[in-house]
Amino acid sequence: MSVHLTMLQKQLCNALQEGLPICRKPYADLAQFLDSDEKKILEETMRLKEEGIIRRVCAMINNRALGTVSTLVAAHIPQESLQEVTKTINSLENVSHNYLREHYYNLWFTLQAESAEQIEVTISNLSQRFGIDFYNLPVERVFKLDVRFDAESEGQPLGDIEQIPKSEAVELNEVEKQILSKLGNELEVISEPFNSLCSKELKTEDVLRIIQELIDKGVIRRIAAIVNHYKLGFSANVLFCCKVSQDRIAAAGQAMAQFGAVSHCYERKTVEAWPYNLFAMMHGKSMGEIQHLISKFTESERIDSFELLPTAMELKKQPVKHRFY
Repeated sequence: MSVHLTMLQKQLCNALQEGLPICRKPYADLAQFLDSDEKKILEETMRLKEEGIIRRVCAMINNRALGTVSTLVAAHIPQESLQEVTKTINSLENVSHNYLREHYYNLWFTLQAESAEQIEVTISNLSQRFGIDFYNLPVERVFKLDVRFDAESEGQPLGDIEQIPKSEAVELNEVEKQILSKLGNELEVISEPFNSLCSKELKTEDVLRIIQELIDKGVIRRIAAIVNHYKLGFSANVLFCCKVSQDRIAAAGQAMAQFGAVSHCYERKTVEAWPYNLFAMMHGKSMGEIQHLISKFTESERIDSFELLPTAMELKKQPVKHRFY
């Protein structure tokens, strides 16, 4: 159910998704940008959190830059096993997202590890434990990733395409690891939120400099708010998967990425049970909006083999905490 927002709250939602300024008093900077004052911006941010519109304010960490790998896992879970399987998967610290979808393959979750071999071991263990086939669908190519939800617009649900994060691993020194470890926690909504990262050796100016260096290196994408898009009215959420020939996959992926309703778009490896190689997560204020875009895309790209998997339930949505020690 969507929540009524004032114009300031809508503007604040958008600004917080773009990212906090990396400075001593970021909310004071936002206040100046929004023609308000720091006290008001802090109060409104807390109100948005209390109403569940903002889930948390935290660092968006580029996992690839830390040398980790990730994949999407799909499975058909019989109804009688769903509760037990979900509980087990949600208990895994390296699972960030888990969704129940309206399809024969009804459970879809993301899994991170230090290597592809570790991912295979985890999937194999789950299959053996439950006697269920879990399918590993790793990314081959990223077309679009991590787009903000536009709280102000009544038209396109999402903002511009964010630059795709770097995929090369970055060497970190001990101080950078220390800062990243602390940034794994949610930032408190206070006037000087970065003070919590300080120590006897690290003053606020040092922390701000290191954070900016980590952003410049591509380790941190930004420090920003994660919003609950359902609360902003985007109640229709569908995973769209289609089969595209290799000679057309790049063009089709780039075309799909141009749609504002698409938040994530990837080429993924296929398996015999799931031959679809182009994946797009689509959001709208109605299924009609999404159906219209899918019809437009499949017609223009001559796609005749695809599946729609509406989101039935969000089972887990929590960032993976990275451990450096």
